[in-house]
Amino acid sequence: MSFSSEAKAELCRMNRKKKCCAVAEAYGVALYCNSFTPREIRIITGSAEFVELLPRLFRRAFGVSFDKLPEPGASGSRQTLLITDIGKITTVFRAFGMEPDDTLTLHINLGVLENDCCRASFVRGAFLAGGSMTDPAKRYHLELATTHAAVSREMSALLGELGFEPGQARRGASSLNYFKQSEAIADFLTTVGADVSALEIMSARVEKEMRSEINRKVNCDSANADKIVAAAAEQLDAIRIIEREQGLDSLPDGLQQAALLRIANPEASLSELAALSQPSVTKSCLSHRLKRLTEIARSGAAE
Repeated sequence: MSFSSEAKAELCRMNRKKKCCAVAEAYGVALYCNSFTPREIRIITGSAEFVELLPRLFRRAFGVSFDKLPEPGASGSRQTLLITDIGKITTVFRAFGMEPDDTLTLHINLGVLENDCCRASFVRGAFLAGGSMTDPAKRYHLELATTHAAVSREMSALLGELGFEPGQARRGASSLNYFKQSEAIADFLTTVGADVSALEIMSARVEKEMRSEINRKVNCDSANADKIVAAAAEQLDAIRIIEREQGLDSLPDGLQQAALLRIANPEASLSELAALSQPSVTKSCLSHRLKRLTEIARSGAAE
């Protein structure tokens, strides 16, 4: 089961106590389902939980039943629920403050969504019928798709009233509201009632951030190790030149000690070399001495 399907299954298991919220949720389903016209209400879904919920939801909201349901035990990615009875369709339209024969363009009637709980229920219905979401382990994307452009624009405004800032786009005949930020998707899921899925989004985000931080540290450590190796190689080359050209005995005590330490510890960092020095010296002091050795070797080579 995909992450999107799991979130929808979680929403379908919710208790639905208020009739006003049942009407609002069914309203969201109707405006985001496959077909909502004066001739038919057609809902096609691959969610077994949604198939089980819809008859209960429509009875609770309108007191109507579907004229066609999937066969018991039917499975597959596409299952259809259908209402074609004109009397039932009229009942549904009127519950939304509309008359079937007078409806040319569908809109969101905010009079049906006066309460915050009803607005959240409406958005939940829209997500169940026309929403989808990617696996948060891969990327963050949640969208609501409807073939009714006016509804999509009004949904954007409604989501804005709920504190969201969705993006808007077109894909073929569909109008989209979408989110691409993990925080916004988690907040959206919490608003519609999918608390467990919202927590999974945040857990996925934390895991991604931890992996990114680990990779950053590994890359940083690797880069630092490369710098240490390169610097040590340059210092050893300088020390060999000095030893060949004039001998290490010609160096002052501090520089001679630094040269011998580097020869004995070719892979050690500056901090490790400073700790090995007798008497002890600071990392800055040792760095200065090794740089001085490199300068002496270069000046000798130039001569």
